[in-house]
Amino acid sequence: MADAAIVAKGLTKVYGKLTAVDHVDMRVATGGVFGLLGPNGAGKTTIIKVLTGLSDITEGEAQVAGFDVRRDPMHVKERIGWVAAEVILDDDLSAWENLWLQAKLQRLSDWKGRAEQLLAYFELSDRKKDKVGQYSTGMRKKLEIALAILHQPEVVFMDEPTIGLDPNTRRMLWQLITGVNREFGVTVLLTSHYMEEADALCDHVAIIDHGKFVAQGTPSELKARVKWDIVELETKETVTEERLRAIPGVSEVRTQGKSWILKVPSAEVALPQIIAALGSEEVKRINLEKPSLESVFMEITGKRIDQAGTDVQDYRKFYMNVRRARQ
Repeated sequence: MADAAIVAKGLTKVYGKLTAVDHVDMRVATGGVFGLLGPNGAGKTTIIKVLTGLSDITEGEAQVAGFDVRRDPMHVKERIGWVAAEVILDDDLSAWENLWLQAKLQRLSDWKGRAEQLLAYFELSDRKKDKVGQYSTGMRKKLEIALAILHQPEVVFMDEPTIGLDPNTRRMLWQLITGVNREFGVTVLLTSHYMEEADALCDHVAIIDHGKFVAQGTPSELKARVKWDIVELETKETVTEERLRAIPGVSEVRTQGKSWILKVPSAEVALPQIIAALGSEEVKRINLEKPSLESVFMEITGKRIDQAGTDVQDYRKFYMNVRRARQ
């Protein structure tokens, strides 16, 4: 088996005047879990669409499961699965009927044994005859993954698989993704804007912003780039930037919404100094953050990931450009 399940060089996707993916290079190791991490509108879903052949490549090249996406799109599609952010199940059918339909779509003849194996693995065997509309969110996600790997794909793409889930269901899904990767030997490429999700699941992470990869590496390698802690303060209006900069150890001060963001060598050392300088009566809220993928994103872009996405005007321009490009 090749050492890379996905290879892309100079991968670019342009809609009209908007460059959604901008000369991306990536290599996803066979058997690994690769995370595309970035805010909404950064280009994550577009990358999945071009790698799976659902959208044409404007420039560059890509191979998935050993096949060129442009020249052999059908061979690529035979070897991949996809778990979308939105629900793809038919609620009026049972789990078994959903699997039967998936088998028909994939033109599988010998699928029943595999289906029984997956239902047992995901602990759905006793509910396989129930309509999916009666399932809990967690059960539906399990079945979606079962559909995606029914035909034994080499690579599974998961686009924001945990978006909108409560914390308990999200962590349950993390365990499932890890299990599918290890037990079934499936290479996983997932997109997310949850920093802790990428940290928990991924062997390798690419941080994407405005269509470009701004950093790549293992979570540990990326976090090692950050040599400071973050202190986030919400204070009374009497607190000024000058006062904060005068506190020993504070290397940088900036505003973010109603909060102050301070860079310090050690949050534990800085906290008593901040309280002593300002007085507890002037501090409404304080939060300490050790190096994380969130702080890596902040270091590179100067913004938190939840504040770095495409704004409403950008979306309007995006869809107008797509519409014009298709006319």
